[in-house]
Formats: sequence, structure tokens, C-alpha cells
Amino acid sequence: MNRHPERARTARDDLYAVLDASLVGTLSTVVDGRPWVVPMLYARDGDRLLVHGSTGAGALRHVASGAPVALSVTLMDGLVVAHSTFESSANYRSAVVHGTLEALSGEEQVRALDTLSDRLIPGRVAEVPPIRRKEAAATLAMWLPIVDGQWTVKVRNAWSDLPEEPTDAWIGIVPVRTVYDEPVTAPFSPPGAEVPASVRRLVASESAGPLVEERVP
Repeated sequence: MNRHPERARTARDDLYAVLDASLVGTLSTVVDGRPWVVPMLYARDGDRLLVHGSTGAGALRHVASGAPVALSVTLMDGLVVAHSTFESSANYRSAVVHGTLEALSGEEQVRALDTLSDRLIPGRVAEVPPIRRKEAAATLAMWLPIVDGQWTVKVRNAWSDLPEEPTDAWIGIVPVRTVYDEPVTAPFSPPGAEVPASVRRLVASESAGPLVEERVP
């Protein structure tokens, strides 16, 4: 990392913290000589990342067969407001994991899909029937190993630079975070059906990802 090397993080715990704070990543590869980029839900399962999609998606079959991929994650933590637009910036956490995906089958596929579901809404898998054979057949589950030397993490968590000349402009940070709102019941939901416990716990949680412990040094 040549520009702003002070933002680089090299510990796996830093990587895991970024990955665990988000639910959506961007999966990138090259298909037929053209770039292919798509946002995807994912879950970290130990030292690997789990993703899934439809078996009818040709590009997913392409990456499942061993094409190189990169999965990137970015979390916006704040807008850094400086005395000028040039000096303004953003506080963020980002990670990129490179490698090749491998398709899962049988019990490994079911376990991966359950892990993904419980990552989105913890405890939801225990509240619903097990995945059916027809559903599993229509779903492609894959895993991406997290290998040393094939990932990067960057974190910016600071004020803007000091003005070189006196200014009357306000300088500060506008914090950004993701929170869960009250669940909205579908009009076709069965009369009297209650919001499941897993969803209630999710809404009661503080946010979709942990806030930065210290917004600025």
C-alpha cells in the first residue's frame, strides 16, 4: 500500500472485524474478457467467506469453476468536513479478499446456507423448516478461503488536516451508522401472526455493524 500506508492493517483480527461488521460485499471477476461485478450477501465462517446465488446464473457458475475473484467490503463511518472541499474526506473501513471460489454440495451446502441465514438474522434457521431438496438444487453455495497474502484492509479514522491559514469554516465529522427500524408486516401475512423472536432481537440490537470504538484518535 503506497498511498497512506498508515491506514493499512495487517492483523487477521482487523480483517475479521471489517468482514463481520457488514452483510453485503461486491464480488468481482472477468467473464468472456469483460468485468463482472455484483453485490452479494456473504457470511464469514472461520477462515472462509460464504456466498450463494441461483444455479441459473452463468457468471456464478463461471466463478464456481475456479475463475479468480475479489470480494470487497466497505463501511462508511463518517463524513469528514474540512475547511475546504479538497481537504474533506470520509472515515471508513474496507477490506478486499482475493482467491478462487469452490462450490459446496450435500451437507456442506446446507450448512453453508444455514450459516448465511443465521448471519443475516441470528436464530432464524431454528424457527423455519429445513431447506428442501428442491430449494437446495436451485441454489449455488460457494466458499472463498481467506489466505495470507491475498487480502488487504484499510481504515481511516481521523480528523481532517489542520488548515494552513486561519479560517472561520466549521470543521468536524458527521458520524454514519446503519440501524434496524421496526419491522413492517406484509399485507398477505397471516392474520395474528407475530413477529418472530429472531427478528425482534435483531431490531433490538444496536446496529447492523459495530460502531467504531473511537471515531477519531
